[in-house]
Amino acid sequence: MDINIQLTKNPKPKPDPETLLFGKQFTDHMFIAEYKEGKGWYKADILPYGPLALEPSVMVLHYAQSVFEGMKCYRSDCGKLLLFRPEMNFKRLNRSDERLCIPHIDEDFALKALETLIKIDREWVPSLSGTSLYIRPFVFASENALGVHPSNSYIFMIILSPVGAYYKEGLNPVRIVIEDEYVRSVRGSIGYTKGSANYAISLKGQEKAEKNGFTQVLWLDAVERKYIEEVGTMNVFFKISGELITPMLSGSILPGVTRDSVIQLVKHKGIPVSERRISVEELLDAQAKGTLEEAFGSGTAAVISPIGKMMYEGTDMVIGGGKTGEITAKLYDTLTGIQFGKTDDIFGWTEKI
Repeated sequence: MDINIQLTKNPKPKPDPETLLFGKQFTDHMFIAEYKEGKGWYKADILPYGPLALEPSVMVLHYAQSVFEGMKCYRSDCGKLLLFRPEMNFKRLNRSDERLCIPHIDEDFALKALETLIKIDREWVPSLSGTSLYIRPFVFASENALGVHPSNSYIFMIILSPVGAYYKEGLNPVRIVIEDEYVRSVRGSIGYTKGSANYAISLKGQEKAEKNGFTQVLWLDAVERKYIEEVGTMNVFFKISGELITPMLSGSILPGVTRDSVIQLVKHKGIPVSERRISVEELLDAQAKGTLEEAFGSGTAAVISPIGKMMYEGTDMVIGGGKTGEITAKLYDTLTGIQFGKTDDIFGWTEKI
């Protein structure tokens, strides 16, 4: 497909990089392509950012047939624009598409569309330390019908948002609560995808956590209700007796791009790492013995977020004295160094625009 480009005649003022929030302001342009059964993907456009005209019967509003991705573009000190492992995000988008009966998107074309859009809005990529351009590709059912069936038409879009830190704590440790009432996903469902419904399910637990002064929820498995799965917006890692442990991908856990990057980095550094089931009881036992040394979440939005305190059924677990651990800090520095072009990219993860 060729991409038709229509530039805005009314560019918006760029936001102050010192006061950027997460996902509240958007660039001048957006990408949009349409799909129709029997025709495939067609009509690819870059247009001025603005509202969509949708009918009340559009299927996404009734049956949540939608998926999304999250990625970032970084500005290096010398002004280069860098993407971090974008091919992984588009591969995962298609895995989500497959599970939700959404047609496959050509990954090379999606990357071409993204790079074209960023080139047009390149002045929106902030340069202040800790800031970046957040990228949100998403697909949703656009057929106007109320029967329960896969839609026969879809819209694929990409929008961009200059952002600061996802958590107000920055690299200071966050407080999380292990959820013991609600569940997020089960094996065989859509927990391994970035289906929009996954995040709707998580909102009640997140609301409950925030009301009690916690930053995020740590979800347990939905069957035995004792094995750690993931934090609401991040995969999770624990350092116990010198070994880094993360829950194995069981079908209900998102295969995070940052998660995979962390595992490759620590293996390269010779740090023991394992992917396996880990229970709350094991964490409580390690805390009691003093062997629970570090904990952190990993994800595109926060990159690496140290966990200083966890609560489970009224019991507090303070980790590493509530301070950012050594490995946690080194991983943050290494990953952000690669993403911003400050550290040698020995894995070939970054892509220059």
